[in-house]
Amino acid sequence: MSVVYFVDDAQARTFEPFALTRPCGEMRSGALLIRERWERVLGAHAAGHVTSSHLAGFGEPGAAPVVSSGTIAAESWIVNARFSPALSVVPDGDRLVADGFVVAVRVAEDVSTERAADLLTANGPSRTVAGWWMHEVWDFIRHLAPMLESDLPILGASLSNDVPADAIRLGAHDLFVEEGALIEPSVCFDLTGGPILIRAGAHVQSFTRLVGPLYVGQGSTVMADRVGTSSIGDVCRVHGELSNTIFIGHANKGHDGFVGHSILGRWVNLGAGTITSNLKNTYGTVQLWTPAGIRETGLQFLGTLFGDHAKTGIGLRLTTGSVLGAGANVYGSEMPPKAVAPFSWGEAGAFQDYRLDKFLDVAGRVMARRHVELGEGSRAQLAASYASRWSVEA
Repeated sequence: MSVVYFVDDAQARTFEPFALTRPCGEMRSGALLIRERWERVLGAHAAGHVTSSHLAGFGEPGAAPVVSSGTIAAESWIVNARFSPALSVVPDGDRLVADGFVVAVRVAEDVSTERAADLLTANGPSRTVAGWWMHEVWDFIRHLAPMLESDLPILGASLSNDVPADAIRLGAHDLFVEEGALIEPSVCFDLTGGPILIRAGAHVQSFTRLVGPLYVGQGSTVMADRVGTSSIGDVCRVHGELSNTIFIGHANKGHDGFVGHSILGRWVNLGAGTITSNLKNTYGTVQLWTPAGIRETGLQFLGTLFGDHAKTGIGLRLTTGSVLGAGANVYGSEMPPKAVAPFSWGEAGAFQDYRLDKFLDVAGRVMARRHVELGEGSRAQLAASYASRWSVEA
């Protein structure tokens, strides 16, 4: 089997609040992680991420390591991590392009990792492939619905399309339930707007309304209310209303409170009653904080981007187009600013730095509850991310 390396170009490294703690290839895009999409399309094993040096030591189950130097062997694939290929893509040739830009190259000879990005800009014979560019971090939300509509029939092709006993089915799109998923009585599958795929080990409790297109990953639990047009990764808990939202994985929304058009990084925990606004009162387009300043997104709907390990207190209200940095712990009765720096602790007007040793202790306890160890490599990587953290004035 050939191998694939993922390159985070300069633009991918601005995708905050996530780029501080994870490579772009480990973002969820549609139903799958970008890494998983390319592995499936190329029939290749992920060998590494070529990305920011502070991510050295990054480690998650199934993730490829970060490689800062070394040799990429001949016949390996090098891909731009900002491009999500359609799962129907069948590569033909050694250079793939989309919208006139190179997205993947299979190298004919050994090359250094330092040259990897250059190979994605070189000219040569190429074949056009279908997929979605993530030009900006908010494009993960922009493309979510059409990606799910495309992904789910392919991922569910070998699964049963039968409605579980005592469940309610509305609409004509497909329902895919993998063997080993637990669907309690009186779950409503609303397939009017798109398909639904429930993975093995997932648990959907009674009186939940699931609205397609929707993906629920392995080991995740969905409890009550309306959950729709979302991609929920593995081992997540979702309670209350959810719309057009991505859970990268291992995140908790265990209580009431609307979350819409948002992205939750790994190990995010939302306190009871945390609410996101995803639409301005003026119905105008949303602006978002970025490392380059406040940017116009062109989106009418955009909620909150929660960096890895971010936490919110009970009853926290978040305004339209908010950014909570990785490791931020935010609480209080007042609405926080639209951008909260990573590894901050406190409430509106009174944020302090979250001590690194305290943060790592908490992260280790949180992860252990899901039977995941915070190893020494990950501790070192998070410490390096802490040292590289940005401020909201940057």
